[in-house]
Amino acid sequence: MASKKASNKRQRGAQKSCSNVFSMFEQSQIQEFKEAFGCIDQDRDGVIKKQDLKETYGQLGKLNVDDEELEGMLNEGKGPINFTVFLSLFGEKLNGTDPEDTILGAFKLFDPNGTGFVNKEEFKRLLMNQADKFTAEEVDQAFALAPIDPTGNIDYKSLCYIITHGDEKEES
Repeated sequence: MASKKASNKRQRGAQKSCSNVFSMFEQSQIQEFKEAFGCIDQDRDGVIKKQDLKETYGQLGKLNVDDEELEGMLNEGKGPINFTVFLSLFGEKLNGTDPEDTILGAFKLFDPNGTGFVNKEEFKRLLMNQADKFTAEEVDQAFALAPIDPTGNIDYKSLCYIITHGDEKEES
């Protein structure tokens, strides 16, 4: 009896994790991942294998791919890579960003008056001189998407949204 309960619990857990993977993405994103999966699954059997990866790399012009590199990719799936596993791997990679409230909290440290803005030049100075120092090029990259007003202040609330949800201008 106990083993039956444990088995049911495992099945519910598997269903739950499976459904969570699909809830991480919008339907349009899932469709794009399906198309990408279809391009990689060269033999169309529903599972990405080493030969599928070799053929995909070959189509992209890279003919000498080490078997170790391919095995490393496949091992990230910890089993056969079907579409659900493929989607969860991307979910893990794409959701490596801190939650929006965590990023907002970090910015608020530089905004003692709670205005929702930080001075671009002061923030640049901090990024280039504190902790993991940014290069000028990295700062320019970081500021490329940042909403900066005419007085040189970064709207960090909007920036946090862009970091966690993507830039609407990029998507259209």
